Amino acid sequence: MKLYYMPGACSLASHIVLEWIGKPYQAKKLSREELKQPEFLQINPLGAVPALVDGDLKLTQNAAILEYLAEQAPQSQLLGDGSAASRAQVRRWLGLINSDVHRTFSLIFGAQRYLPDDETAQAKLAASAATQLRTLFGHLDQQLADRPYLAGAAPSIADPYLYVVLRWARGKNIDLSGMNNLAAFFQRMEADPAAQAALHAEGLN
Repeated sequence: MKLYYMPGACSLASHIVLEWIGKPYQAKKLSREELKQPEFLQINPLGAVPALVDGDLKLTQNAAILEYLAEQAPQSQLLGDGSAASRAQVRRWLGLINSDVHRTFSLIFGAQRYLPDDETAQAKLAASAATQLRTLFGHLDQQLADRPYLAGAAPSIADPYLYVVLRWARGKNIDLSGMNNLAAFFQRMEADPAAQAALHAEGLN
């Protein structure tokens, strides 16, 4: 398997899961310029990471890649304990992070794309997105009140994705004050050997 990534992007979640499942893989670092080059556009015409190549399979979209990786090592139970209800809970939190949290961050990272040539409006959009993110992170903090990971006692593919967006929140100074469960979760993930290996490979620690 070969993972295409940019350091610290959402592809870091897939990088961590590759370390978790213990399958042989290569990781290819891309620059922003390389994302738009013909070689990579043959893999992902949208010019975005992550992308995963496994034999003849070319897979894009982080949530799909995470599920695919989990299914390569079912003994790791990264999609839950095998029951339909457990899988649904993992997908619930994965969906929230992917569709709500990540999407809201795009309003901060790329405000200029939505409101070109209007810096005042860009600032207002980013501030509004930051407020919405605090609400979303508050919901995730509550979920972690009585469990170490989002879907229960063991980690799932939703957890490295949450770890990544928490890194973004710290980088963008999103107000997470009082969210002690998220803070403990972040430290738990920081100490995870697979996370440390992926961070080191991406030059982030």
